[in-house]
Amino acid sequence: MTVEAIKDAIQHLPEDERTSLVAWLNEMEYDDWDKQMAKDFSPGGRGAEWARQLKQEAAQAENVPIKEGFRRRRGNRS
Repeated sequence: MTVEAIKDAIQHLPEDERTSLVAWLNEMEYDDWDKQMAKDFSPGGRGAEWARQLKQEAAQAENVPIKEGFRRRRGNRS
């Protein structure tokens, strides 16, 4: 079956079945995305060092209310 045939078949589905198909496809895509994210941020993954640095910065950060943080950030722009 070709992609064009599949597209044609989808166009002829009743709305409730098309909605169900879309939900299933989205779930499948998110599962793949979740697996890739887990791989990227696991030890040795391409995002692992970035995540480590971010955690370190967060641990060292001064906790201030968000409005104060925005005010300080605007004040640092020159």
